[in-house]
Amino acid sequence: MALTKFGFIVTGDRFTQYQGTENFSMKVVGVSHASEGIAAAKEMVAEGIQLIELCGGFSPVWAGKIIEAIDYKVPVGVVAYGPESIDGMFHLFAK
Repeated sequence: MALTKFGFIVTGDRFTQYQGTENFSMKVVGVSHASEGIAAAKEMVAEGIQLIELCGGFSPVWAGKIIEAIDYKVPVGVVAYGPESIDGMFHLFAK
């Protein structure tokens, strides 16, 4: 089976965007808080998304909650940043 439906969930403003080609589609969902990623991931699974990627704004704890919430139905990956990016990430997400 080939990957034809990909989902990406990013923290920031709320939005939904679709893009792709005849053979591949991607759904990108913006959420204002990591907790909203659960509903976004469940919706993606219901739509037939085969693989979900979470932006670096999701902690490993939230990634685990999302994986459990979708009952491990599709693989979920998390974008990771190295130690050299920690200060920059803190400034982006600090309130």
